Amino acid sequence: MLQFLLTNDDGIDAEGLHRLEGCLEALGKITVVAPDRERSAVSHGLTISVPLELKEISERHYTLNGTPADCVMFALRHIFRSPPDLVVSGINHGANLGDDIMYSGTVAAAREASRHGIPAIAFSQAYDEKPIRFEQGVEFIPDLVKEFLSQKPNGGFCLNVNLPVRRIRGIKITRQGCSAHFPHFNVLDRTDPQDLSAEPAERPGRSDMPFDFTAILQHYVSVTPLQRDQTDYAVAGSLLDHFPGLFSRHSLRD
Repeated sequence: MLQFLLTNDDGIDAEGLHRLEGCLEALGKITVVAPDRERSAVSHGLTISVPLELKEISERHYTLNGTPADCVMFALRHIFRSPPDLVVSGINHGANLGDDIMYSGTVAAAREASRHGIPAIAFSQAYDEKPIRFEQGVEFIPDLVKEFLSQKPNGGFCLNVNLPVRRIRGIKITRQGCSAHFPHFNVLDRTDPQDLSAEPAERPGRSDMPFDFTAILQHYVSVTPLQRDQTDYAVAGSLLDHFPGLFSRHSLRD
């Protein structure tokens, strides 16, 4: 039987987490380790100033007085005898698009799992008003998870998945946008997509791959693969080409 670890950054009592567990419970055995309270926008922070305390609140359901990344790390070290088949983080209450990925505890939990060689998915639900409508998203999630696992993803594979506000027209593989080109907001469907879809100059990546926020505004599920290596190889190559004298003068000598 497949083993799933579920976590989030909205806390153990969050509706999105309960919805996520409900839609995945038929696919495998679920263990939940989530923060004991909301930990939104803590990014990839780890707790080092206070002792971490794991509390079992029901069978295979735990809380931790730490960050989402703490939850994943603690679960892998102290709960699982062998790594789970998949770590799933979410469903976040609000989209995680563009530069928000840097601040998101939801995404950080998935990236922490990928750091340990475990495939992971972060799910976030866009909304325009509360209560948040999770219904269509949770209908979509099991199929995506099954398809993802059927590809036998290797360790370090992480997806950032954002669900549109209402109806789902389909799915798009997307690239990360950035806040220089769209505002930070939750009221996604009240903004004209044409105002936010302009291509920035000389943006790396495939031109046929839409930005994450563009897909969401057009009512598509946005699936953005994330990588751990953040090296900008184009800039590194340029530095090597243009500053050889500087590097040679300051290189170590025998």
